[in-house]
Amino acid sequence: MTDLSFVSATEYQRILSISGSTVDRTALFATCNRINTLYAIKRAGSGHIGSSFSSLDIVSWLLLNELRRTPDGQKFQDVYFSSKGHDVPGLYATLIGLGLLPFEKLHALRQLGGLPGHPDIHTPHIEANTGSLGMGISKAKGMVRAHRLQGQDAHIYVLTGDGELQEGQFWESLVSATNHNLYEITVIVDHNKIQSDTWVKQVNDLGDLEKKFTAYGWHVARCDGHDLAALERVLNDFKAVTERPKILIADTVKGQGISFMASTAMKPEDKLYRFHSGAPDDDAYTKGVAELVERANRQLQALGAAELSLETVALQPKPMPQAPQKLVAAYAQALVAEAELNPKLVVLDADLILDCGLIPFAEKFPDRFVECGIAEQDMVSQAGGMALKGLLPLVHSFACFLSTRPNEQIYNNATEHTKVIYVGSLAGLLPGGPGHSHQSVRDIAGLSAVPGVTLLEPADETEVALALDYCVNRTEQSCYLRLVSIPCEVPYTLPQSYHLTRGQGVTLREGANAIIIGYGPVLLPQAYWAAEKLEAEHGLTAKVINLPWLNQVDTDWLKQTVADYAWVFTLDNHYLKGGQGEMIASHLGQWATATRVQSLGVTDIPRCGQNADVLKAHGLDADSLVAAIKSTLKG
Repeated sequence: MTDLSFVSATEYQRILSISGSTVDRTALFATCNRINTLYAIKRAGSGHIGSSFSSLDIVSWLLLNELRRTPDGQKFQDVYFSSKGHDVPGLYATLIGLGLLPFEKLHALRQLGGLPGHPDIHTPHIEANTGSLGMGISKAKGMVRAHRLQGQDAHIYVLTGDGELQEGQFWESLVSATNHNLYEITVIVDHNKIQSDTWVKQVNDLGDLEKKFTAYGWHVARCDGHDLAALERVLNDFKAVTERPKILIADTVKGQGISFMASTAMKPEDKLYRFHSGAPDDDAYTKGVAELVERANRQLQALGAAELSLETVALQPKPMPQAPQKLVAAYAQALVAEAELNPKLVVLDADLILDCGLIPFAEKFPDRFVECGIAEQDMVSQAGGMALKGLLPLVHSFACFLSTRPNEQIYNNATEHTKVIYVGSLAGLLPGGPGHSHQSVRDIAGLSAVPGVTLLEPADETEVALALDYCVNRTEQSCYLRLVSIPCEVPYTLPQSYHLTRGQGVTLREGANAIIIGYGPVLLPQAYWAAEKLEAEHGLTAKVINLPWLNQVDTDWLKQTVADYAWVFTLDNHYLKGGQGEMIASHLGQWATATRVQSLGVTDIPRCGQNADVLKAHGLDADSLVAAIKSTLKG
């Protein structure tokens, strides 16, 4: 058990009332925000320290000194929002420190009803949602036009990441901003030189940004993003520029504020930055907060004020699944095995080499690994070119991005009748902490309409290898392999003789009163536990079937399977619209059969929170399934 420390609301009030230079007071404010950001991420168990810390001096300066307030002081007249989104824990800490968010929200990062893991406008003072990167300037342009039409005076400040500059929309958005003199926009590039996995220059070197932005007609400046006096000078200079939009390239350090978390502490042999995502371990947290408190006390002493007073709470350990299945790790192993047998197999990645399990492949087959960066459309079209010339490309990203942003490129590849394998990790409703921008619950619908693409989701580690073998060796079609990224407790075991048969499922548990059909290691376990509860508590037995095929079903198999059952319940780790359940119901509806279907799945925007809470909120945990099925069967 670890004690966590935070700066209280009362202490913030004292700090903000201290007299002294604006620069010194803001530096102290930013240090306190770092303490509370670290606290919130550690308590939540996940978040983005590096991005929050690299931008916190900028955010603290803007919100404390730059943004004009409405006369009542409760709202900003000017607009600030982050286009990259990973830095939102730091933004929350800043808003809480200013008293603009309820202080108790500090304890509820990534909790149901608390503060989402990525920006969402349902949180006060959050001006825009994030999603795929590169949207920020486009949204700012729309805001300026709206303000002008409505006669409102407001400046728009947009924070972007430097990895984000690899997205095409960013560059598309620049030209018309100058053509239409949208001088109200100030873009600040958090140029910390590291994207999620590694150095930006090693993925897609940005070159001379000052010349590039100038060529698009923007007014450009550059400064140290941690030098508050320099920030003040540049932003003051920007106010005099009224003929074109402005961009500040702020040179920052990822993880700035804690010595060993800063990217400047990386050693030459370090391949990945450690503190991009996730929560620090107990030792790193304790050492990190001690550094920050020491700095705050030095800053307070220089301002002639008393030392920082912190409040402390004990961090309770979270329950962990017993002997969890880790599908991405199983995929990493299976991928290397397939590559050893097939020299035409190549792998493409969109800046997620760690999260997609690609490090073993990249180390063993560096010549067959292509890091494409945060540029999914470019990646998918590169894969299309490879396929046209006889290679077998496997394309990787998070499912929420891979299925959507390059959807047109996936369709274009399909029209060429080549074979490409798409692998989407972080699929489905969980993890719930990052929020709806990362909860991929529309990818099945988005890709099912693409001709010649087979969609599969494995239910456990064993089925991962079987599914990859099918995609690589047993079909001429393109495939989409949908992978759950979180460790999952799986109560079932696939039969030893089990093999994948296109469109057919496998029974995990027998039952006589109803059938539950699902897929994947998130909802199939809930179905299995629900079936056990139905039998033990209500005397009802349900057959549980794993159907890994998401966009097709063997008609004869389905007819035979449901022949003796009055009810089939389908489970979708996805929106009901366009999910597997809708497909099954459509097939059953074509026959003259007494079997009825009830589909259970996601029906609204995914909730953000801890995994168990999110499942329950959407009615997809075992207890909710029991209630829904019992009500139908006994209703």
